[in-house]
Formats: sequence, structure tokens, C-alpha cells
Amino acid sequence: MTDTGECGGPRDVPAELSRLRSSIDNIDAALVHLLAERFKCTQEVGRLKASAHLPPADPAREERQIARLRALADDAGLDPVFAEKFLGFIIAEVIHHHERIAAGDDPAS
Repeated sequence: MTDTGECGGPRDVPAELSRLRSSIDNIDAALVHLLAERFKCTQEVGRLKASAHLPPADPAREERQIARLRALADDAGLDPVFAEKFLGFIIAEVIHHHERIAAGDDPAS
């Protein structure tokens, strides 16, 4: 198998590297699909919060989720700091969506 080198020319890629990259591509695809499903759920949460006049953010739940995800990451051998940053990014996006829904601008509509 060939790949493009830094200067744009083809080079041989070891079979093991190709196999690992294929696995990474599959995992990335699964992550995208999982994130899409997660955001479908959080959009519904945002609509429920808006209809009940609840605030877009829930700091107590966010703290519990961060602690939970850090523990899961640690158990899985993943850097808990990275996991917290990743979840923080997702939470910020969810809150942004909930704010838009509460303002009458549903991103999923």
C-alpha cells in the first residue's frame, strides 16, 4: 500500500500501519455516530427544559458528570484531564443549544 509523504510523493506504508489507520478510521466513524446520538438526546432535554422554564445549564449535574467521566477514564487508562476537557467541550455545546432552544431558535428544527 502507498501513502503520500510529506512532500506529496508516494511512499510505501507498512501493512501494520495501514491496519491500525483503518481501525482508527472505524473508531472515528463510531465516535461521530455516538456523538450524533448523544446530541439528539440533549436536544430533547433542551426542549423539555425550555417547556418547563428550566435553565439551560445544570452546574450540579455537570459536576457529577465530570467526576463520573474522570473515573471512567481513569479505569479505562485514559487521561482523566483529557476526558474532562473533552466533556467540557461537549457540555459547552449542549448549553449553547439549550440557550438557542429556550430563545425559540431550535437548532434541530
